[in-house]
Amino acid sequence: MNWIKKVFKGCAHKSSEGHYHGHYAEDRQFYAPSGSGDAWREHENEEIDRAIALSLLEESQKGRRVKDDKSQLEDDEQLARAIQESLNFEPPPQYENVNTYQPMPVHFPTGYSRICAGCNTEIGCGRFLNCLSAFWHPECFRCHACNLPISDYEFSMSGNYRFHKSCYKEQYHPKCDVCNHFISTNPAGLIEYRAHPFWMQKYCPSHEHDGTPRCCSCERMEPHDTGYVALNDGRKLCLECLDSAVMDTKQCQPLYLDIQEFYESLDMKVEQQVPLLLVERQALNDAREGEKNGHYHMPETRGLCLSEEQTVSTIRRRPRLGTGNRSMDMITEPYKLTRRCDVTAILILYGLPRLLTGSILAHEMMHAWMRLQGFRTLSQDVEEGICQVLAHMWLLTQFDSASDSNGAWTSSSSSSSRLKKGKRSQLERKLGEFFKHQIESDASPVYGDGFRAGHQAVYKYGLRNTLEHIRMTGRFPH
Repeated sequence: MNWIKKVFKGCAHKSSEGHYHGHYAEDRQFYAPSGSGDAWREHENEEIDRAIALSLLEESQKGRRVKDDKSQLEDDEQLARAIQESLNFEPPPQYENVNTYQPMPVHFPTGYSRICAGCNTEIGCGRFLNCLSAFWHPECFRCHACNLPISDYEFSMSGNYRFHKSCYKEQYHPKCDVCNHFISTNPAGLIEYRAHPFWMQKYCPSHEHDGTPRCCSCERMEPHDTGYVALNDGRKLCLECLDSAVMDTKQCQPLYLDIQEFYESLDMKVEQQVPLLLVERQALNDAREGEKNGHYHMPETRGLCLSEEQTVSTIRRRPRLGTGNRSMDMITEPYKLTRRCDVTAILILYGLPRLLTGSILAHEMMHAWMRLQGFRTLSQDVEEGICQVLAHMWLLTQFDSASDSNGAWTSSSSSSSRLKKGKRSQLERKLGEFFKHQIESDASPVYGDGFRAGHQAVYKYGLRNTLEHIRMTGRFPH
């Protein structure tokens, strides 16, 4: 009504002279016509009526604009709040290098349509989620593991898959293969566990110090829900290794013949009949103490090539499995070793799988062959290294056709290569791979470094030339 006020203010000025010149704000001039007093009053009334009408029209239009602006403002404010709610949150800390997100419920105003990323249908009015740069019906935002909707405040991601945090932990958080519990974090908040380099058996670090037994053959730790077999000499044997274990001297004789044929195929026949005896751990340790010379693989000796006369206790009858997976009723007997040549006997630790027993026997047979061939006294790394090469070669013949390059490898026509070839179970093949891995990755300077030097020499020059060089110089050829 400012314009009306200005008009009324102008009318209060003197008007007796019949002419009125008025000047108002905004540099506007209104000129009143000259004439009689009645004519002026009539003209003034008309001007007032026109001003009132214009003012009412302006107020009406202004009211409609205010109402429209207010409705639009409410819609804009509601949309801004919805967008702000979907964006204004802090993501929780990451878990296992996998992003954790928070689905946020959003209410969009009527008239805004969105497509659900789960079912690809339009999301109508009501509650839905805005997450992962997409929109979802709450029932369509599901866990990849259990297929139930994710209604928790936080969830986990692996690749493009969504998980409840509990489902993600169950599926991806490492569990101990010994106690079957989730592996706990260390004081730094990191998941710390041990793993066997070949079997990749994961276990809590505490099991290395809590007395958890290992299999004396494959080195795997005993799970709490699986009972290993307790042998008479205190060793533990897993059920997989027990399946092919050689338990007494008589049972080992066919394997001994196989090793002899293997050496004959290399034109390295052992002329003397060297006794083979399977013994317990203590008998093997006692026999080792009676030898004047020799280097023995620590922490445990599994085989010996003897050259001294002594009496050893050998296993005549294999034990049977009794209560609590304990072996019992094993029969041993003394065996008097007589020195007829430079080798009196080969002793092998009983209770080991066939392939491990065979590789140990092939190693000890190489000691016997070199002594019977009159090789000079060699350095430990050369003698033990070349014996490990022969053990490794025999293991290869049990699974693969080997090439015969300068006598380095056996031919596929050898009887040892044919023996039960193709009939090995997957488990026994895996054990054979492990025993090869043990030889190849041995970190000891004598057995490990000696094998790698001998293997390289045989690969480069052939077995026959390598052995002749060792006979002449006492060293591996370079």
